Amino acid sequence: MNEQANKPRVPITRILLLLALIVLTIALIINREEIQRFSRLGYLGVFLVSILANATIIFPLPGVVFTSAMGIVYDPLLVAIAAGTGAALGELTGYLAGYSGRFVIARQDWYDRVVKWMSHYGNLTVLSLAFIPNPLFDIAGIAAGVLKMPILRFLLWCAIGKILKMMLFAYGGSTLLQILQP
Repeated sequence: MNEQANKPRVPITRILLLLALIVLTIALIINREEIQRFSRLGYLGVFLVSILANATIIFPLPGVVFTSAMGIVYDPLLVAIAAGTGAALGELTGYLAGYSGRFVIARQDWYDRVVKWMSHYGNLTVLSLAFIPNPLFDIAGIAAGVLKMPILRFLLWCAIGKILKMMLFAYGGSTLLQILQP
């Protein structure tokens, strides 16, 4: 029997999707200073920067620092909502990377742990990991994609966690300004 016949095939669209996500990540990292110019657009700029900052896979851009700064300039609650929803949409890159095929990181112990958490406590895992400031949220997104968690459910719990996290940073920036002003 031919060994090639027994190997699972990865559809070309999944491979192309993964390659597109890698190219997007590299482009965003290279152009991170240009992305900061979106701040001139107000809440829309906060939303767009958050999408881009969270669209990178594994190498996040410092979106929470931007959120803190914008919390000084604009209403912190609206900044948190704009940044949190943008961040959730940006996290779709991790979800789509997982959906495209788990062959990328499936052999790592920490990845197996996150997949186990996602299998048992999917919503709570996404919510918790979205709230905790950490660069590894992509692992939860990848696991959600691999496990075929419904995309709207992933986005909902991710957005709630990200908005709550961004509230801390936006109000933190606003409070810091009040403390520093004489």
